[in-house]
Amino acid sequence: MASGSKMKFSNRGPSVVHHHHNNSNDFGSETGSVEFSTYTVQIPLTPDNQPMEISMERSTSQRVEDQYASSSLFTGGYNCVTRAHLKEKVIESDAGRTNHPQMTGLKGSPCSVPGCDSRCLTDERGLDIVPCDCDFKICRDCYRDAIKTGDGICPGCKEPYKEAENNEYQQPHQPLPLPPAMAAAAAGAGMSKMERRLSMMKSKSMSVSKSMTRSQSGEFDHTKWLFETKGSYGYGNAMWPKDGESGSEDGIAGDPKVFLDKQWKPLTRKLNISAAILSPYRLLILVRLVVLGLFLQWRIGNPNEDAIWLWFMSVVCETWFAFSWLLDQLPKLCPVNRFADVDVLREKFETPNPSNPHGKSDLPGIDIFVSTADPEKEPPLVTANTILSILAAGYPVEKLACYVSDDGGALLTFEAMAEAASFANMWVPFCRKHDIEPRNPETYFNMKRDPYKNKVLPDFVRDRRRVKREYDEFKVRINGLPDSIRRRSDAYNTREEIKAMKRRRENGDDELDEIIKIPKATWMADGTHWPGTWTVPAQEHSRGDHASIIQVMVKPPSDEPLKGTETDSNSMDLTEVDIRLPMLVYVSREKRPGYDHNKKAGAMNALVRASAIMSNGPFILNLDCDHYIYNSQAIREGMCFMMDRGGERICYVQFPQRFEGIDPSDRYANHNTVFFDVNMRALDGLQGPMYVGTGCLFRRTALYGFDPPQTKEHSGCCDCLFGRRKKAASVASAPDVASVESKSELGYSDDEEMNIALIPKKFGNSSLLVDSIRVAEFQGRPLADHPSVKYGRPPGALTLPRDLLDASTVAEAISVISCWYEDKTEWGQRIGWIYGSVTEDVVTGYRMHNRGWKSIYCVTKRDAFRGTAPINLTDRLHQVLRWATGSVEIFFSRNNALLASSRMKFLQKIAYLNVGIYPFTSIFLIVYCFLPAMSLFTGEFIVQSLNVTFLVYLLGITVTLIALAILEIKWSGIELEEWWRNEQFWLIGGTSAHLAAVLQGLLKVIAGIEISFTLTSKSAGDDANDDYADLYIFKWTSLMVPPITIMMTNLISIAVAVCRTIYSELPDWGSLSGGVFFSFWVLSHLYPFAKGLMGRRGRTPTVVFVWSGLVSITISLLWVAIDPPSNNGEIGGSFQFP
Repeated sequence: MASGSKMKFSNRGPSVVHHHHNNSNDFGSETGSVEFSTYTVQIPLTPDNQPMEISMERSTSQRVEDQYASSSLFTGGYNCVTRAHLKEKVIESDAGRTNHPQMTGLKGSPCSVPGCDSRCLTDERGLDIVPCDCDFKICRDCYRDAIKTGDGICPGCKEPYKEAENNEYQQPHQPLPLPPAMAAAAAGAGMSKMERRLSMMKSKSMSVSKSMTRSQSGEFDHTKWLFETKGSYGYGNAMWPKDGESGSEDGIAGDPKVFLDKQWKPLTRKLNISAAILSPYRLLILVRLVVLGLFLQWRIGNPNEDAIWLWFMSVVCETWFAFSWLLDQLPKLCPVNRFADVDVLREKFETPNPSNPHGKSDLPGIDIFVSTADPEKEPPLVTANTILSILAAGYPVEKLACYVSDDGGALLTFEAMAEAASFANMWVPFCRKHDIEPRNPETYFNMKRDPYKNKVLPDFVRDRRRVKREYDEFKVRINGLPDSIRRRSDAYNTREEIKAMKRRRENGDDELDEIIKIPKATWMADGTHWPGTWTVPAQEHSRGDHASIIQVMVKPPSDEPLKGTETDSNSMDLTEVDIRLPMLVYVSREKRPGYDHNKKAGAMNALVRASAIMSNGPFILNLDCDHYIYNSQAIREGMCFMMDRGGERICYVQFPQRFEGIDPSDRYANHNTVFFDVNMRALDGLQGPMYVGTGCLFRRTALYGFDPPQTKEHSGCCDCLFGRRKKAASVASAPDVASVESKSELGYSDDEEMNIALIPKKFGNSSLLVDSIRVAEFQGRPLADHPSVKYGRPPGALTLPRDLLDASTVAEAISVISCWYEDKTEWGQRIGWIYGSVTEDVVTGYRMHNRGWKSIYCVTKRDAFRGTAPINLTDRLHQVLRWATGSVEIFFSRNNALLASSRMKFLQKIAYLNVGIYPFTSIFLIVYCFLPAMSLFTGEFIVQSLNVTFLVYLLGITVTLIALAILEIKWSGIELEEWWRNEQFWLIGGTSAHLAAVLQGLLKVIAGIEISFTLTSKSAGDDANDDYADLYIFKWTSLMVPPITIMMTNLISIAVAVCRTIYSELPDWGSLSGGVFFSFWVLSHLYPFAKGLMGRRGRTPTVVFVWSGLVSITISLLWVAIDPPSNNGEIGGSFQFP
């Protein structure tokens, strides 16, 4: 809470239960070592006896600074002064569309000071901030001048401003005690902003934590019983209501015995797979493993003497395939399903109770990150729709903050965000009023189902029609932004050239033959230079060279709901709808030549630091710019796992990735359902799923590189930085949160001085960032409402309003996103997203699991998030190439699972080992795909003869594979066609992208050649009449050469072998049938690839014919040269044309 705020105590709610014990000041003592002398006194509610609840009033200075920080664009960086540029508007012609009180820009009344043309700042409700009771309108600059130079006299009434002189907390009643260290710091140099915030939360929860419930102390809690059953009192004694009277909605009647037996409700449940499916599944894995072992033993013991080279290559490949299958199958032994109960979450955190009489949300805050880099490949309209779905999410508004990282620093992205914030003023209340799903306007208005189903409000049709019209206009504005920015910039640049020419004439320079060179700047809507990347790159204004930029598009909302008004008959009636919006911030980190910016991982770490300064949500949800929130309640389901018992050991909750816009046949397995619904569910039964880059809810302290709290020690995950308590204890066993030993709590003991001295080396030199760590750690704890919760926080601690922004806070955020900030720190090495791999997501999750954290896989009934995926062959192969290249990098790095610590479970190590090894399967796969052709060309086979033993083994391997696939389909819920598509693309990717990834990885390790990857395009095809136009886009790439060669080789070999066998004197049909069978096996897997080469009907690219003919001729000539016909005078041996 900012300095200067006042605290008041409201007289509401039930009476307080006072508990007395003999060691209230020893927070570090164990429960068993404390002897409680407990008694309960019930005192009726009287004017002199009211429970105390903390509330805060914001001073005029605080509100002015908050609005100033929210309406200014902050820039800065290396060797640059951090500046705040107050913006009256951020988009053109925004009058009438940005009238929401939280929107950025000056929208207040004109300043009444003579000669001033500025405007007053407004508060979170859109009202002018006036510091004097005379209602004199004054802007921020004039107000500050009046305070500094005018002795604090109001220019209107000439009376002194009634601003509080001291910045201490003023309490009209009994002051709440601070922890000794906190009190010492406050009395000395003064507490920092984050320390004061933590002190307020602990002070807030101190009184409620003293009221220990039966689940914690074993004593009957009369206050809670009276609150939930609406019972009445006599003086000093509780009067039990009669049966059937004052019953609660929860089914708790007036009988205290019923209340005593009320069960504690968990937030989540683990649903095990039926034993009727799982037991045969595990048995089949064992059976297939035995069959593979026996088969390989037989193969090694029975070589083909006639073609020993063919036999050797096949045995080596088959051995590797068996090993690879084992690595993939072992982590699937323990699949689980999970269920989250959102109703219980709402009951615990948002329902009125003794610790929260008004039912304010006690949920922790969430910072949502959206990353984008190139507005050409990632259309601004897609990003804007993602932002709109976030702003309309079904989570407490004051607990949400959205940060958009624009790694390209483009004005187009900036203004598209401003347009999205403007349209959110209408879209978000519309979604809340009519319970709209999904809350992405593009998806919602393009739905093919009936939009009026289950809608009962009579004005829904009118509201929907108006919002649809506004959205169409919004799309046109977004589409027109590039031209608008170009025209505006040309006009301003022309004006600057004219001014330069006038100055030259005024200086008497008549030589006008030389063209005046004015930098072609990119201009913002208010007529100032854009500090980021210009359309025509210039020094300090290019993609790799620009300053840090932070703009608060939507300021933090007020603590209380803000209802809308009905202005006219054509607008929506929002009188019963909360129109507040979550905070929205635009961030573009500084980039300078000579610095390694570490691509997406560096951008995400910059957001972690900036958000810690500005909002410090204890949880972080990261989304790609094309992944929007499809289920508005999904965030709550994820929080159920974090807030449940044992949630303090969960580092992240991963949601499955779901895609839309995929062709119905899913030709290239874009849905990837086998991975998301089979492999990830199976990992959830071990130590948790891997992090896959988007749709992941993180615990902030886990990203900071801390170890999970040890249940036995009951110590916090920040102890390694701030010191460990001398006597570990849980919040549940020691409710007096505010009474903490100073040295042990803040880490000032002699043994921990070295750790404190190393803080800048770990996190950088921002003291505000370091102070925020403990606040985030405390806020992220689950509720200590059950004896099994060994490391929790008391209820009601997070009901305090959020701190207001000020210019110094945003300036600090500018500092931590500068290009030099990470120098000589552990960012990217141990803290945040890990650097050094193009698949930073897998490495980041691996590091967390390696430290002992657990993760959870949250599969919601309705898809949590949806995104887009490349459906054309070329983009899909490049996407797989990037993933496989990252896996090769992981294998040759310190992140190899072979080097994992003992904290990681064995099967989890196997899963991560498979991630690093699977690209190497491509080497053996390509060889094995050529073996059928070699067999057909030579007339030999991988075995001496097709005997019964070989066929029995082949049948056993095939039958067990099919049986395992059927059981996987049963317990995962996928379809057989999806499983087959995955098998097909496994071979397509293995013979193309995976091989290229292995070669690139080896080049990087051996020669040090860096790997570059292409950003996956999110833009759609040009054919607006075809939803799947991208499917037929063909772009030639060298990755297609190996699969084309394999196909043509096998087709030619089949033709050669059939002709030779037909016209042979002693035809060997056994070798022919074996070779043809395996060739068809290869070709059936490559069928989607061949179909992709054909494109649309009649539009097959010429390059396909050229390469096919070239490969065919080359293979034919090569084989004739190696094995010429038996009769040198006749081509084709004994065959003659008639």
